[in-house]
Amino acid sequence: MDTIDSAILIPAFIAGLLVLTTHIPLGMKVLARGVIFADLAVAQIAGLGVVIASLLGFTDKPLLVQLIAAASALCGAGLLAWIEYRLAEVKEACIGLTFVLAASAGILLMSRDVHAGEHLKDLLVGQILWVNSSQLMVTALLSAVILLIWRRWTLGNLGFYALFAVAVTASVQLVGVYLVFASLIVPALATWRILQNRLAYAFAIGIAGYAVGLLLSAWLDLPSGAAIVWAMTLVGILLALLKRCYD
Repeated sequence: MDTIDSAILIPAFIAGLLVLTTHIPLGMKVLARGVIFADLAVAQIAGLGVVIASLLGFTDKPLLVQLIAAASALCGAGLLAWIEYRLAEVKEACIGLTFVLAASAGILLMSRDVHAGEHLKDLLVGQILWVNSSQLMVTALLSAVILLIWRRWTLGNLGFYALFAVAVTASVQLVGVYLVFASLIVPALATWRILQNRLAYAFAIGIAGYAVGLLLSAWLDLPSGAAIVWAMTLVGILLALLKRCYD
């Protein structure tokens, strides 16, 4: 790996680690609650907030973009909490529909933007290779606050979704919708049968996925986000198979 690759890949890897610190425990909770589409829905609603901020001309004001995205995600979190409470029997269908509606709304809003294709790609796949030190510091601080709240307070239905929305809002702009979903679900799903040291195995899958995916994207000139999603999934499958063979 040359110096240029190191200068790009190391911050990207750190960004991945920061995302994993909050998304792995949240992903396990999402899987346990049976609301798998919730992460996609909240991520897409946060992304919709970014699209709205862009259309309002706030792209050069990142803090304002973040606030609009967070407000959008919190509204989505409130909606999902209401769905889980009032429509429990069909919650997955309703949450999935919420995701589709948010995604479709984003496409409609961007339909007259000549750069819509590029914006949509950035939203879905992210720009993890171009994270900067200020983004990493803000994300690290936010992750620490989220973990503190997660460990110290017992969260109700709305509290869980609100914390989830805040975590996802920051990570969507850092790594994109696809990687947010993969970071939440792949480690949790690959380790769901593991009773001892599950968290350690989940972090091993996430860390290996980001490392292998970033290296492959550099060596083979592949899109980094998509490469990480596939790498993490394959690592998760491999670990699950090995555990089944040796247990």
